[in-house]
Amino acid sequence: MRSQAPEPINLPPPFTLVRLRESGDAFGHAISIAEESGAGTLAYVGRFDLAEFAVVLEPNEPLRTARRAFYAGLVALSDALRAHAPPNKEITIDWPDAIRVDGGLVGGGRLAWPPSAKENEPPRWLVFGAMIRTVAATEEPGLYPFASALDQEGFGDAGAVQVAESFARHLMLTLDAWQVDGFDHVARDYLGRLSREQHVSHGIATNGDLLLRRIGTDRLERRDLKQAMVLPSWLDPVQGGPRF
Repeated sequence: MRSQAPEPINLPPPFTLVRLRESGDAFGHAISIAEESGAGTLAYVGRFDLAEFAVVLEPNEPLRTARRAFYAGLVALSDALRAHAPPNKEITIDWPDAIRVDGGLVGGGRLAWPPSAKENEPPRWLVFGAMIRTVAATEEPGLYPFASALDQEGFGDAGAVQVAESFARHLMLTLDAWQVDGFDHVARDYLGRLSREQHVSHGIATNGDLLLRRIGTDRLERRDLKQAMVLPSWLDPVQGGPRF
């Protein structure tokens, strides 16, 4: 018997697709080939329950500021979900990396750079990786009240392929806005999607740290982006997917 052909993935130029088997690791593979493959390489793992992919970027600014590309990736990823979401479906981000749909965790993003990269020099590459749970692990409602999946949230036929294709298009738009209007455009989009905190205003520092100010006070709190990305908040390292 012939095996069923994988669903085609249509990526806009200048993306180059690297398709991996279900047991593959898109993030790890993109890191391993980033040096020779170059910007726009998108590694994709074909899984029925997850949208899993990672893209190689080549920034032209020092690592300490280029790390803000992480926010651009999260904006593009949330935009990709918004494009397929039912009306009035709330899609939010838990700083710095987790994405929720109507409060349920569906996945998030992460970022890697060369271990030898220096903060004041452009890194040879960055890799932004993403995972979104498309199919619920169980049909029993309420078993995992803080987690969700696209099929539970009414996303219809939107699966891994559709999320990856939409992400690629929205990443191009987000990076173009950064080039034309500056990073402030990306920052506004990202901060507008953060989970709400009452009486708190947010900003993003030049190095990507999150700045929080309690309204009515002069107190400024700073959260370290580099440190926060060491362990993705949404990832279950044992299961290899978004937490439940």
